[in-house]
Amino acid sequence: MWDDARQLNAVAAALALLATAALLWGALAWAVRQPPFAFGEVIVRGPLERVSAAHLETVVREELTGTFFTMNLEQARSSLARVPWVRSIALRRQWPRSLEVTVEEHVPLARWNDGALVDAQGDVFTADYDGELPQFEGPDGRAAEMLARFREWGGAIAPLAIKVEQIRLSPRGGWQLTAKGPASALVIELGREEPAARLARFVAVYPRTIGALAGAGTHIGHVDLRYRNGFAARVPGFRERAPKKA
Repeated sequence: MWDDARQLNAVAAALALLATAALLWGALAWAVRQPPFAFGEVIVRGPLERVSAAHLETVVREELTGTFFTMNLEQARSSLARVPWVRSIALRRQWPRSLEVTVEEHVPLARWNDGALVDAQGDVFTADYDGELPQFEGPDGRAAEMLARFREWGGAIAPLAIKVEQIRLSPRGGWQLTAKGPASALVIELGREEPAARLARFVAVYPRTIGALAGAGTHIGHVDLRYRNGFAARVPGFRERAPKKA
């Protein structure tokens, strides 16, 4: 080989080509990291009600690194998703120096246990909110199921002019509702077995029982539906009379 001028020339040409390619690649890698390719504009799209567009832009400029060509969009998406009230983030580059940020916000539907919130999709998130919301209390991982029950049972009792104010799911699977009406709250024990069917039976007899008592001025505060053919009602202030002695 070393005596073959043609092969030596070919090897030299190949090495020169590789060196040139490496230099060009290095120059390109250096160039795309320079200030002229840094993002000059952050475009935030919503609609936004609770997420601050200025906060998002600050996160982009202070926490995210890279230029138009080098920014890791997946990493940037993860960072922006930690901003309060952000449910999802979509990022798109716009030539020559713009970053488009499309935001979907959480829509709060209920409070979850101690301090968290549940959105309209059943996702649990943490944010500051001082408005009135129903309360969900249950084991971790059951928020979406409780949301489905809340919607189903809320619709079932709506004709009674009462609405669900609180829903609880015990670790053993027992359901309890607290419904709020014009006069007072009503706690409804549903138990574990066929809670929807029990509630449907209760709704069917409500006008002739609890509703009739309320119309007469007696407001029931607690009902227990965990009976096969009926339910028990607790009347506030009621005391059972002691049996008379013979």
